[in-house]
Amino acid sequence: MTTGPAADPIPRPSLRLTAGMALAGLALVAAGRATPAESDPGAAIRPEAIRAHMRFLSDGALEGRASDGRGYAIAASYVAAQMEALGLEPAGGPGSFLQKVPMRKAILDEAATALVLVRDGKEEPLALPDDFFAAPDRQHLKADVEAPVVFVGFGITAPELGHDDYRGVDARGKIVATVWGGPKRFEATERAHFSNNTVKQENAAAHGAVGYLAIMTPDDLERYRWEWLLPQSRAGSMAWLDERGIPNDTFPGIRAVARLNGKGAARLLRGAPKSPEEIYAAARDGVPPVFDLPVKARLRVAARHTGFESSNVLGLLRGSDPRLKDEQVVLSAHLDHLGLCPPVEGDEVCHGAYDNASGVATLLEIARAFTAMRPAPRRSILFAIVTGEEKGLLGSDYLARHPAVPGTVVANVNMDGAVGILYPPADIVALGIEHSTLKRPVQDAARLLGYTLSPDPMPEESIFVRSDQYSFVRQGVPSVFIVDGGKSTNPGVDGLKLIRTWLTTLYHTPADNMSQPFDFTSAAKGARLNFLVTRNVAQAEARPAWNEGDFFGGKFGR
Repeated sequence: MTTGPAADPIPRPSLRLTAGMALAGLALVAAGRATPAESDPGAAIRPEAIRAHMRFLSDGALEGRASDGRGYAIAASYVAAQMEALGLEPAGGPGSFLQKVPMRKAILDEAATALVLVRDGKEEPLALPDDFFAAPDRQHLKADVEAPVVFVGFGITAPELGHDDYRGVDARGKIVATVWGGPKRFEATERAHFSNNTVKQENAAAHGAVGYLAIMTPDDLERYRWEWLLPQSRAGSMAWLDERGIPNDTFPGIRAVARLNGKGAARLLRGAPKSPEEIYAAARDGVPPVFDLPVKARLRVAARHTGFESSNVLGLLRGSDPRLKDEQVVLSAHLDHLGLCPPVEGDEVCHGAYDNASGVATLLEIARAFTAMRPAPRRSILFAIVTGEEKGLLGSDYLARHPAVPGTVVANVNMDGAVGILYPPADIVALGIEHSTLKRPVQDAARLLGYTLSPDPMPEESIFVRSDQYSFVRQGVPSVFIVDGGKSTNPGVDGLKLIRTWLTTLYHTPADNMSQPFDFTSAAKGARLNFLVTRNVAQAEARPAWNEGDFFGGKFGR
C-alpha cells in the first residue's frame, strides 16, 4: 500500500457563500448572538490541514495505531502536541493531555479451545475456525462450561417495546443461542441498542444462563465475511480495568462465549423444531422462534493475557460564562485503529485513514476554530480523542465513567469518519437527535449549511451503538453522531451505494489509506457542521435534555 500523495490534488475551498448562508449569518450578527467570525467558521477550518493531519496519522510508520502499540503512542503524542499548540488546557491529568487507561488484552489459545456438541450420548466436535470462534475471556485464563442449549431468538428482553424472547423460557444453568440483530419494527437506535452483544450477554446472565452462542445469519455473513472477521478476532479482545483489576462489562454468570458461522449453526441446529432456513427467514421478519435444542454443548476456552496502558488525549477550552463554564460539551473522535491486518497488495498496515484519522483531523480543525472565538463559548468544551474504540468503545466508556474535568457533561458530539469526505452529501443522518433537545441545534446548523436531514438508511448496521457516543448515552448524556446521508450534490454519485461498497470492500482493511479519492473541501464543510452544532449547544441558555418519555432518557437519564 502507498502512503504517498493523494490520488487527486487537493481542491481549493470555495470563497462563495450561498445567499441563504450569508443572510443567516448577518441575521445572527444583527441580533447580537454571533460575531462575524462565529457566523463564518469556515475561515478557520482548512481542507489542507485536514489532509495533513490524516496523512501523518495514517502513515505506515504508525503501524495502524493499535491501542497497545507504539504507533498509537506516537499518534497520541502528536495529537497532544497539536492541542498544546492551540492553547488548550491539558485535561488528562495534572499537567498532561493524556488520561491513562489501564487495559488488558486477551488472545485466544486456539490449541486449547474447543466446542463439542453432545447429542444422544455422541460427541461431535466443531472445527475452529471453520465452524466457530470463541471469545477469549478477559478475566480468566481458562473457562469451561457444559450445559443444555436453548435457542432464544434475538435474545432480547424489552417489555417497554412489547418484546421478550425469554418469555416462558427457563435459561437457568443453560447455554443460550441467539441470532444477531433485533426486531425490524424497533426504531433504528432502539434496535441498535438491543442488538448490541454486550446488552444481549447481560440479559442472558440476568436470566441465569451460563454460556452464550451468537449465530451469524446468511445476511450477516454477506455484510461481514467470516474470513474477514477472523483476523480481527484473532487480534484479541481488550477491556479497561477498574481499581480492583476487574475488566469492564464483565458478567460472571456467563462463563464462555462463542460465535458460529453458517456451517457451525447448521450443526448446532440439527434436529431442532425449525430448520436454519426457517429460523433465518423468521429473524428477517423480526420474529425468530424460541425452543429448547436436543443437544448439550461443551465449550472450553483458554486465553493469554497481557496488561498495558493506553491513553485518551484530552484538551479543554474553558467556558467564558461564570454561570455555565462548569458545564461541558464533549467533542469526541477515536484515535485507534486495528494495527496490522491481512495484506492487501503487499500492505499489511490497517491505516485507518477514513476510520478514523479523518475524524481526528476534523476535530483538531474544529478545536482550532473554537480557540479563535472571542469570547470563548459560554460552556466549556472538552476535546476528547479516545483510545480503544475498535475494541468495544473502551476509551470513551472509561472517560464517561471517569470524568477528567470537574463539572457536568451536558452533551456529546461524536465524529467517526469525517462528514462529507467520501463525497459531497446533500443530506445527513444525525443519529440520536430524535431522543433529546439536541435536535434543534442540529437542525439549525444543517439548515445554515444547506444539508437536509434523513433517517438512518441502514438500520441493520446498528451504527448508533458502534461508536463512542453510545458510551455517553449509557451514562445519561444526550449525544449525537452525524454521518453522511445517501444523497450527493454530485448527480453522478449514488451516495448510499458508495457507502455500502466502501463498507464491504475497504472497511477495516489496508485499503483504507490516503490513496482514496477523498474530498477535503466537502470534509471541511462537514467539519463546519459539527462546529456549528457544538457551538449552538455551548452557547444556549438551557442545557440539552432528554425528551419526555424517551426510551434512552428513561433507561439511562439522570
